[in-house]
Amino acid sequence: MPNGARGGSPVATGAEQIFGDLRAIAARVRADLEAEIAESSLELPADVAPAAEISRFARDERARVLEAGVSGLEKLAAHREDEIDEAESFGVEAIVLLQGRPAILVQRQDFAPQRDEWAVLDGQRAAIRESLSRVGRVEVTGHPSLDWIGTAFLVGPRTVMTNRHVAAEFSRFEADRDRWTFEFGMSARVDPAEELPVEGDPVAAASSTPYEITEIIGIHPDVDMALLRIEPSASDGLPTPLAVAADAPASVPGRPVYVVGYPAWDGRRNEPESMRRIFMDVYNVKRLQPGAATEFTPGSLVMKHDCSTLGGNSGSPVLDLADHRVLGLHFGGRYRSGNLAVPLWELVDDPLLARAEVNWV
Repeated sequence: MPNGARGGSPVATGAEQIFGDLRAIAARVRADLEAEIAESSLELPADVAPAAEISRFARDERARVLEAGVSGLEKLAAHREDEIDEAESFGVEAIVLLQGRPAILVQRQDFAPQRDEWAVLDGQRAAIRESLSRVGRVEVTGHPSLDWIGTAFLVGPRTVMTNRHVAAEFSRFEADRDRWTFEFGMSARVDPAEELPVEGDPVAAASSTPYEITEIIGIHPDVDMALLRIEPSASDGLPTPLAVAADAPASVPGRPVYVVGYPAWDGRRNEPESMRRIFMDVYNVKRLQPGAATEFTPGSLVMKHDCSTLGGNSGSPVLDLADHRVLGLHFGGRYRSGNLAVPLWELVDDPLLARAEVNWV
């Protein structure tokens, strides 16, 4: 059976595990495709047709991928895995990402209504919006090649958490003073907006208030974590921090979670053509990425999850969908291998996190 048809999806979770009734999913995707094709067949006005040509091509390309995926799902449901070809295998992966493990665009610190597997998000909208507003993009000035690096989230009264490998891009360790400080000529901030602009509303993106990073509180010696002191750039102050889990959830594997961050194009880590087709070339903006925790061994410092993350998600929070506490700090992942996060409750007595005044709940 081709790689990807079972257990080889980009999020390392098989279609059967995510969807259950594969025939129902295939029928739903087919109906959506037929509706989209009918709508797109309408004649475009002459003055807008050229501008729409590229987006139409992208939709047509995605439709071809999903049609093959529907065929693949039907074969899986009929236990005809050996007949699945490469295009169908890739199509199944696309359906897993787009419907089973989506990367939902965030606009105006909100998200579009969801249905089916993720209709549960609508019932949690108010709490999720609170989470969204406390996550931002880490941006830098003075870096030789980058203008933004990853994601950070508010965990204390004036503290954000991100990855060591994110903070390392703009900081250095002064051994003689036993402290971390900024690289010469560089500064950094956290912008909680950086969303895909709302069509017809250019003002929406301008309402952002970035937080200036004023101090590197510390880089953790054992896990991929950095804690940074921040100050608001305006007089609005800072929102209350996210609640960070002080104890483990009752059961980790299979627990619904969501990630908030800024997935970025990274051809070194992800299959290039598949990422382009599925994300439709929209990267570097805020997304809500639901999924499930998949693995944790008590006492370890690694938790696995299957949310659809990309490179710019470094430093994203992994939040419990039940109580919206931060369970983990996402620090890495690889196409078809799954994602890794630091289980934060394992560090509840850590002195660095105490110094950073992490909001344990």
